[in-house]
Amino acid sequence: MRGFDHIETWVFDLDNTLYPASCRLFDQIDRKMTGLVSEILKIAPTEARTIQKGLFHKYGTTLRGLMVEHEVDPAYFLRHAHDIDYAPVPQNIPLDEALHALPGRKLIFTNGTVSHAESVLERLGVTRHFNDIFDIVHSDYIPKPDRGPYEKFIRQTNIRPETSAMFEDIARNLEAPHEMGMTTVLVTSDDNADANILNAIGRADHVHHVTSDLAEFLKSVSAKLKQGAPHEKPSSHH
Repeated sequence: MRGFDHIETWVFDLDNTLYPASCRLFDQIDRKMTGLVSEILKIAPTEARTIQKGLFHKYGTTLRGLMVEHEVDPAYFLRHAHDIDYAPVPQNIPLDEALHALPGRKLIFTNGTVSHAESVLERLGVTRHFNDIFDIVHSDYIPKPDRGPYEKFIRQTNIRPETSAMFEDIARNLEAPHEMGMTTVLVTSDDNADANILNAIGRADHVHHVTSDLAEFLKSVSAKLKQGAPHEKPSSHH
């Protein structure tokens, strides 16, 4: 099993990864997207739901599918899709402490928007740990799992894939990072229906670690890194 003693950069997906799927925040976005598909394509909500899920599975995000197949304005779509109540996201003190104990740089890489990410991080109480958010606008509206956004993310943030770890709730979104040399971690939840459907498909050789408790997992990683510290050469910089 691949360890974390070589990791300098920790890259986190946002939705259903940093916050628990159990708070059902993404369900709000999901319902908003169904409404938007219904409105844009002038179809009944039940039909819109089916088309929405088909686009998500085919293109990585509903938005990308709507842009490709129906020339939808992404700014309009994202503004309305993220017009939600963030109150269900609970403050997560164990996650805050676990991120604080983790040495190295921490980044967000999301198929959502910067403003959506900022709202979530504020609710969780972990804003201070992240010095950069790479969102769907930065990736030119091309979502994960397409390889292009990962390449652009690496260029823009100057990270080294071989010393980076990526945390995701959807296994297929870890294929490109794995190919690029990153250590990969899948964050699972019984409440994450869409991800569980996708994650059940095929073998996941590109997933190095799986956890259902991100804070506890990071805490154990930090503890192991601390145990190994005395055996390492002292760093020449602080």
